[in-house]
Amino acid sequence: MSVMSSVMRGARRLVHADPVLLSSFLSTPRSSAPLFTCQPSRKLATKQVKGQKKEQKSKTVKPKVDKQEVEIRQRMTAEELARAMNKDFGKTKILREKQSAVIVPTLNKGFLRVSDHVLLALLNTAVDVDALQPDSQLEERLIKEVVTRSGMKFKWAKMSTSRERENQDAHRRPPADPASLVPRPPVVTIMGHVDHGKTTLLDSLRKSQIVSTEAGGITQHIGAFLVQLPTGEKITFLDTPGHAAFSSMRARGASATDIVILVVAADDGVMNQTVESIQHARRAEVPLIVAVNKCDKPQADPQRVKQELLAHDVVCEEFGGDIQAIHISALKGNNLLALVEATVALAEVLELKADPSGLVEGLIIESRTVKGKGPVTTTIIQRGTLKRGCVLVAGKSWAKVRFLFDENGRVVTEAGPSSAVEVVGWKELPSAGEVILEVESEQRVKEVVEWRQYEEEQQKLQEEQSIIELKQKQHLDEYRKEREELSLLNWRQRKSALYKANKIKFSMRPSERTQRDKLMLPLIIKGDVDGSVEAILNILDSYDAQEQCQLELVHFGIGEVSENDINLAETFAGSVYGFNVGAHKSIQQLAQKKGIPLHLHSVIYKLIDQLKVELSSKLPPVIMQNTVGEATVLTVFDVSMGKKKVMVAGCRVKKGHLDRRHKFKLIRGQETIWEGCLAALKHHKDDVQTVRTGMECGLSADSNVEFITGDVIVCVEEQKAPQVTSWNPGF
Repeated sequence: MSVMSSVMRGARRLVHADPVLLSSFLSTPRSSAPLFTCQPSRKLATKQVKGQKKEQKSKTVKPKVDKQEVEIRQRMTAEELARAMNKDFGKTKILREKQSAVIVPTLNKGFLRVSDHVLLALLNTAVDVDALQPDSQLEERLIKEVVTRSGMKFKWAKMSTSRERENQDAHRRPPADPASLVPRPPVVTIMGHVDHGKTTLLDSLRKSQIVSTEAGGITQHIGAFLVQLPTGEKITFLDTPGHAAFSSMRARGASATDIVILVVAADDGVMNQTVESIQHARRAEVPLIVAVNKCDKPQADPQRVKQELLAHDVVCEEFGGDIQAIHISALKGNNLLALVEATVALAEVLELKADPSGLVEGLIIESRTVKGKGPVTTTIIQRGTLKRGCVLVAGKSWAKVRFLFDENGRVVTEAGPSSAVEVVGWKELPSAGEVILEVESEQRVKEVVEWRQYEEEQQKLQEEQSIIELKQKQHLDEYRKEREELSLLNWRQRKSALYKANKIKFSMRPSERTQRDKLMLPLIIKGDVDGSVEAILNILDSYDAQEQCQLELVHFGIGEVSENDINLAETFAGSVYGFNVGAHKSIQQLAQKKGIPLHLHSVIYKLIDQLKVELSSKLPPVIMQNTVGEATVLTVFDVSMGKKKVMVAGCRVKKGHLDRRHKFKLIRGQETIWEGCLAALKHHKDDVQTVRTGMECGLSADSNVEFITGDVIVCVEEQKAPQVTSWNPGF
């Protein structure tokens, strides 16, 4: 029915069309020649001569014509399709008759316009040509059909590069007007080597007992505290861990501080993390105050400490420098007032001020997940005043502040510059070290987060594209090199060479090919706070024993070990490590049932030691050779065994004993000539298992070996010893 209706519409057009225009298209050029002429052909009458070339057939071969390519895309309009075919959309005269639009082509040197060509190509289709307009969108199949009927071929147009998105990121405010600045408390970071008394010093200043609550007696988190001194001044202290594993935490503390108090034990001197703390302070351009601790000990030598600091460009005042050095005892509280006065005096010299008004700016010191509160961040406010209801953004996370807590867990209504508070209300847990910025509304913060996610996606796409291009180039170079080597061979030789090259691959089953050739230990890491996980990941980055056993990080996160972690470890045949987190009894039973190693530790170096033990257990044992006896060859003779002559060495055991079950070495001078097993060991004419010191024996090797008088034969016992990983994280 659709075909008949199309034919009727075409006939209706011819009826209503202008006869003059139709005659101009349908008329043929007049000629005096008759309409039907037939040239005489003697092709059938000619006789084919043997060896004659068939020239006429070759002349009738039509040359190959390249079809025009048309770039198409989805939802093209009729006008866009006409333009894609490299022809303009012609002017048409529209006549309204019987409530239908009839398109009549204008005269243009004897051919139809492109628009009419597109319409005519759609005549015998289900499309209502009368209702078709230049801006009407065509279906994909109709676009392909028009191009195909036009004698052309289509190809899909490449995706056009999207225009650059407007940068909608949030940024820090410009510097404030000096008139609006007010004095603020200093932010002081206590840094130094592990077990030099940093946390004990802070306990003495704030009259608390933190050391007794820390696992292993060492600080493993960064802590922020506001301390009010007896003189009335307020100081915000940051306590950083001194263990080698927490280098990133120390760097973060130095970047957020105004003054660094470098604690050095008088009985221990300058150590590795002491030097690292000096470097962090120097990179952050923060002034130093040296606190020489443990001066109450008998073996204390503060003068030696200050001399050792000279080697690291830390010149104290008594040596002509500008760095104050205070001798203290944090445990007994000796001379702490002098340290406080030095800190306050240095803060006054620095003239620390901030703008308490406007949008808030700050820095995340630590982040963690707390049951009942959700994601919580410890934040230092650098500008503005933080209140409940503020909308914050940090990285790709945002929050509408629900609660603010101080270091003692008490609710506070607001926090000004230099205050350390815990922020509750984050939608997702941000990373430690992120900058916090306040924005005007939730709509604005969503725009910022979307923009930052978009930027990250674009960066990942560029990195992945560069990796793909590099892999493709390497693959192409390998393929070309392989083809060059085979280019000089015939097809039989080429097939044989390819078979030999891939013999092992072809002989393996597909399931066997997917098995890992190298040893591997997949890991799932869970920690209590973001900084702890960051410290563990930094340690894992130093792993350099990949040739022994590959270390693969499958997943890491914050919070207690969950059922999902156990299932993930089961999928990858890995282990779960938790730092300062717990696991419910049901989770532990599930891990035990599935055979998943679950290691929970509260001290970081014990976690790393456990990881080294597990890595070593993955390694194959090492074969150790122990010498159990030595013998000297006295004479050599041949013994007939059937039709074969066997060389026998007559020996005397000089040391230990010879055991036929062990392996033997033939040493000539300093060179090992042979290593293997014995075919026979006899004492006189009897076969024996062992020959002891001072006894003579005759022995023959299991292979063709030429013995010479004076050779030394050593009996070695092979024992398997556990292999230990060569990875050394540095502590």
